[in-house]
Amino acid sequence: MTSESYEITLSKFIYGGETMGRLPDPDKRAVFVPYALPNERVEVKLTFEKRGYARANLLKVLETAPERISAKCAHFTNCKGCHYQHIPYESQLRAKEEILKDQLTRIGKIENPPISKIVPSPEIWHYRNQMDFQIGRSALTPNILEVTECHIPAPAINEFWQELEFGENNLFNRFTLRQDAADNIMLIFHSENPETPEMTLEDDLSVVHVTAGEIIVMGGDDHIVTTLHGLPFRVSATSFLHPNTAVAEKMITHLLETLPLNDDTTLLELHSGVGTFSAFLAPKVKELICVENSATACQDFAINLDEFENVALYEAPAMNIFPSLDAPPNIILVDPPASGLGRHTIDRMLKVGASTLAYVSRDPSTLARDAKKLIKGGYTLKNVTPFDVAPQNAQIDSIALFLLT
Repeated sequence: MTSESYEITLSKFIYGGETMGRLPDPDKRAVFVPYALPNERVEVKLTFEKRGYARANLLKVLETAPERISAKCAHFTNCKGCHYQHIPYESQLRAKEEILKDQLTRIGKIENPPISKIVPSPEIWHYRNQMDFQIGRSALTPNILEVTECHIPAPAINEFWQELEFGENNLFNRFTLRQDAADNIMLIFHSENPETPEMTLEDDLSVVHVTAGEIIVMGGDDHIVTTLHGLPFRVSATSFLHPNTAVAEKMITHLLETLPLNDDTTLLELHSGVGTFSAFLAPKVKELICVENSATACQDFAINLDEFENVALYEAPAMNIFPSLDAPPNIILVDPPASGLGRHTIDRMLKVGASTLAYVSRDPSTLARDAKKLIKGGYTLKNVTPFDVAPQNAQIDSIALFLLT
């Protein structure tokens, strides 16, 4: 690790919460700095170097950008959970649009990508209905920061976590809090140790211990019930829960308004989770074929969409469904993890040749990578709409619409 320091002027935001500048060396290497702004002159200390680029910590802001503001949280820059508290919210939104455009242009090789204005979050503080926490310090986690405030969790979680007290234990050092539609809390302990911790529990609290994929109920239920556009959804402790309910509802509305849904449509949905998109699509199409690899999510899905006779659910990896299709779908909707779609899944999607493809993305770099392959395979990117799921954070979600040329 290097210890050199430099004074540089930064030029633009990049994906991941950093800002880019150039080092004053012969190669003008790119250097990436967190918690800084474009056009600021800063003093930085290199922490990582390679031949073509470097990373650095921000030591001092020598010339401050006019839009810099004071962070709301005392732990900002130390906690590492937020990236943009030093920027007004409107500037955060513009930065995310610019980053998405850069990723699609640079990685996806798409000239002038058709990006719509970003959809903001109705709440920019206390919006998140799930939070992960580390407990205490150990040889494995010596650098854990003691947090006394956080402005990201939804109100019920924010009140609850500050009341928790844990004594010394060697059974777990990580837990998750989830908040349901009625502001009830689920406490989830994660560990490799199958021994379940003993503790005093409140009567109305759901507590589960997740170990080696098994869910052990210590109190209450093994799931919460959240609502989207008034519909209830069962979400088990290990199933994916969309962290920003209000923005999830906006994404659902966007899909319903954008996709060409009618009574003759066959829609294939990959990575369908517990069915939060599926329940709104099912009444609009002739047939909905859903694929999900998580057994727990499939169990939730079966309960959440029990009323629909035109829905088929397959518990399988996404790429495995294609040989089983009786006829090609008109529309494919994919909602993969941040790592994006696998190469084999894309290859099989291209062979199916659905006229419309909607891609729900949690990472603009993997969206750009996959978009490049889809365009090479015959699709045209018609529109990308970003959604701000995570205010104060560098995460950029979006929905991209592709049409078969």
